[in-house]
Amino acid sequence: MDVNFELYKVFYYVGRYKSFSEAASKLYISQSAVSQSIKTLEAKLGSRLFIRNTKNIRLSAEGEKLFAYVEQAVNLFSKGERLLDEMQNLKEGEVKIGASDTICRHFLLPYIEKYNVLYPNIKIHIINRTSPVCTSLLQKGEVDLAVVNIDEESEYKNFEVRILKQVDDIFTAGKKYEKLKGKTISLAELSRYPLLALEKNTNTRVFFDKLFQQHGLNVKPEIELSSVDLLIDMAKIGLGISYVTKEAASLAMDEGSLFQINLKENISPRYLGLLIHKNIPLPAASQEFVNVLK
Repeated sequence: MDVNFELYKVFYYVGRYKSFSEAASKLYISQSAVSQSIKTLEAKLGSRLFIRNTKNIRLSAEGEKLFAYVEQAVNLFSKGERLLDEMQNLKEGEVKIGASDTICRHFLLPYIEKYNVLYPNIKIHIINRTSPVCTSLLQKGEVDLAVVNIDEESEYKNFEVRILKQVDDIFTAGKKYEKLKGKTISLAELSRYPLLALEKNTNTRVFFDKLFQQHGLNVKPEIELSSVDLLIDMAKIGLGISYVTKEAASLAMDEGSLFQINLKENISPRYLGLLIHKNIPLPAASQEFVNVLK
């Protein structure tokens, strides 16, 4: 089927912004040209791509399926252009990194600082999302690379996976639970206390739930949050016992505001990994960031 790529480009912008006028603005063409392009594409494909009413538009079922592929294609072309732009000694360019707030703060910051010193004219874009969302963004080509918590049950068949470091999870508490300090308790005993954990759409929460399930326990956290730093702060003031990484809690434990709960059961380590899409070439600026991570 012979379809002009420009029609797909118009379709992408309309699908992304859910607006003919916004797409026209981004493409520097008239709204009527956008409307005509969509009609032409729908006629060529024999499918209705958008559902329109007086207030808004949205993708049809067929449109959503097509958009998933067109989005990757547009991002791939964009990266190709960036590759050419950045070939001249990395004097300009950008790197797009997907990573959670916790990973940025407790792992990536020193590398970002070093990279910025080496390449001060390269723009660094950090897209802060949970590890599953960062993996999805990489799949769609919206980030160049992702630094995520590796989930052993997830498939990474489209990605090259490089293990960066081991991550150790712990339960940590403040002075309110000082009677537990120095004692060794079981997970069953621990489950009787108010537990604080990350929300469900995170890999860390997956490991939390799996830990208790492996020992026949069904535990619902007292408080669920999106921030590890908030979990630490809430443990400090005695709202409960938080499940966090040892590295994230190390400063609070060193200063004595938190202590680690000793468990009879072992918590298996997990790993922080770098994901790179196998089928999308890395822009030069992003490849240099990978080199810095090494």
